[in-house]
Amino acid sequence: MNGSWSAQSLLGRLEPAARDKLLAVGVAKTVGSGQVIMREGAEETFVVLLENAITKVTIGLSDGRQALMAIRMSGDLVGEISALNGTPRSATVTACQQSRIRILHRAEFQAYLRSHPDAAMAIAGIVADKLRWSNGRRTDFALFPVKVRLARVLSDIAGAYGRRAPSGVVVDLHITQAELGTLCGAAEASLQKAMKELRAADIVEQRYRGFVVRDVNALREAAHLGLPM
Repeated sequence: MNGSWSAQSLLGRLEPAARDKLLAVGVAKTVGSGQVIMREGAEETFVVLLENAITKVTIGLSDGRQALMAIRMSGDLVGEISALNGTPRSATVTACQQSRIRILHRAEFQAYLRSHPDAAMAIAGIVADKLRWSNGRRTDFALFPVKVRLARVLSDIAGAYGRRAPSGVVVDLHITQAELGTLCGAAEASLQKAMKELRAADIVEQRYRGFVVRDVNALREAAHLGLPM
């Protein structure tokens, strides 16, 4: 583990003392690629801190398919809603690679929050960010064609999880066309057509595991977003 977390994650937002305390609570565990960390509908209340991990958050559809709702990575916390209000899991969280996680039971998680109100505020901010992101996606579905929606999702993922390289911004995540389609609210055929257009314009390059944004500004333009300051 390299101890480096995104500023958008919980561990990235906490002050060092509060972060160190959180990393000392609970039980550390290593899980393999493809292992389910928590399952939709389960009545359990522990939370999972992703110390060094890449995970997918999915929900089941009525036709039996799994819809990708989000990606959570190192520094993120998952399962906090069930721990706070005692409701069943709203989604399944699956490890995408061998990952190191930390399991905190409800009582110790709540005790930590009582002794670290700044952490409680950080978690509230993260929950608000997730809600804002979901609301933004619903607005996108109503207002924009598939290509714009795809460009927005790819831009979001690259900004949050990409790494700079000579070839562009590299995202080392295995996301299928079907999963991208659920994130964009698009049929797979429409998603493939939009991706083909982005590839033809040399904006995005697809790889076996992930993709490369070759031209960040062009992707933001395709997404109808302003250029970064």
